[in-house]
Amino acid sequence: MVLEADIKAQLNQYLQLMEGDVLLKVSAASDAVSTEMLALVEELASMSSRIKVERVELERTPSFSVNRAGEAADTGVVFAGIPLGHEFTSLVLALLQVSGRAPKVEQDVIDQIKSIRGEYKFESYISLSCHNCPDVVQALNLMSILNPGITHTMIDGAAYKDEVESKQVMAVPTVYLNGEVFGSGRMTIEEIVAKLVDAPDASVFSSKEPFDVLVVGGGPAGASAAIYAARKGIRTGIVAERFGGQVMDTVGIENFISVKYTEGPKLAASLEEHVKEYNVDVMKLQRAKRLEKKDLIEVELENGAVLKSKTVILSTGARWRNVGVPGEQEFKNKGVAYCPHCDGPLFAGKRVAVIGGGNSGVEAAIDLAGIVSHVTVLEFNSELKADAVLQDRLNSLPNATVLTNVQTKEITGTDKVNGITYIDRATQEEHHVELEGVFVQIGLVPNTDWLGDSLERNRIGEIVVDSHGATTLPGVFAAGDCTNNPYKQIIISMGSGANAALGAFDYLIRN
Repeated sequence: MVLEADIKAQLNQYLQLMEGDVLLKVSAASDAVSTEMLALVEELASMSSRIKVERVELERTPSFSVNRAGEAADTGVVFAGIPLGHEFTSLVLALLQVSGRAPKVEQDVIDQIKSIRGEYKFESYISLSCHNCPDVVQALNLMSILNPGITHTMIDGAAYKDEVESKQVMAVPTVYLNGEVFGSGRMTIEEIVAKLVDAPDASVFSSKEPFDVLVVGGGPAGASAAIYAARKGIRTGIVAERFGGQVMDTVGIENFISVKYTEGPKLAASLEEHVKEYNVDVMKLQRAKRLEKKDLIEVELENGAVLKSKTVILSTGARWRNVGVPGEQEFKNKGVAYCPHCDGPLFAGKRVAVIGGGNSGVEAAIDLAGIVSHVTVLEFNSELKADAVLQDRLNSLPNATVLTNVQTKEITGTDKVNGITYIDRATQEEHHVELEGVFVQIGLVPNTDWLGDSLERNRIGEIVVDSHGATTLPGVFAAGDCTNNPYKQIIISMGSGANAALGAFDYLIRN
């Protein structure tokens, strides 16, 4: 038995939602992965009369494809490896959608996918511990189901180590299209489709009527602000590059009060779902580039469109801070990584460094120590900043080294990372450590560069707000991690989003 009893009980409920028969075509040999994969598909078949299994030879062994029974053409959905862990949901959705169950995707996106012409062979390299990968796998699977010209194979890097090594895949998910690198990192279905079809004309946005409240950013603060504004019955819009923001890159969340445990992507999906319950004009895949106050407040997008509103709430969040040393950008996704949960498994048995001695850095080092041969932590200050309990855990690990009072000088390599050079700040001596991966964990930087001097920001770029969430530009409010709020937490961002929306509503009443 591959599936645990509780997962099996849950799966049983999902399989009852299947609307048609599905054929799993399995290509297996005698290796351990093949044996476990065969056991999984046979267990699935034993749970539903709608699932049949057939032994075939596919491009990769071990792998299996998910097809509509009785149809000559395959759907193009292939799993090369065993889709458990974070990818178990991808398998369940593939079974349901191939069986005829309608996907939870907006109709205009479905229409766009169906209109794509040509042959598109997608391959995504993933790890089963990666929380960013399922979005990409599920998006490409759905595109394959909807469009006969599109195929997708999910490839588990742990099952296909030689392939991963030969292609030098050092970050997941990495997507190939027709043999060439298409993209790396989390991508939504809208983002993937946008790379294949022409983007909407700027006039589509510029012709919109002015909003009462326009929210810029789709993280917890932005979603909360949009919901609170819409509940007041005023014309509300939200413009965002992607829903969820930094939350999408968060694995376990255990401090979101009333929810004992959830995961970032799940919470982000719930945020979007909740916003769409209200009359909010949602504009995704759009990035703001200019803010200006005239009769109304204008927000110019990178596509050239200008949106107008009586009030604006800025909730653009923050991004990973870069070290800013030679080699960091050159070797990004070639040994330089920012997500230990996603990319850690690709460095199994190798030597890595973590830059940063705060909670996130030490947590990353502890996490990686269970996978890699050795982890070196580099901290600029004379002592680690992480909680004592985390430091104790790190210090107990036999394959971890902590270097304090050091300055990273360079990440070295040729076609990929081969080491890191640092300076001992006490002696000014230069040292070099040979390794294969570097994980950067030195905090966040606010996404506010585009605002220039249109309103007051502090020395590190955070927007200065008052107790109502108001900025120094009348009618413009801000919330969440892009502000000078001292604590960057999901629950605090949500509260500040609500606060800013109420502040904006109060401003509208009085002006």
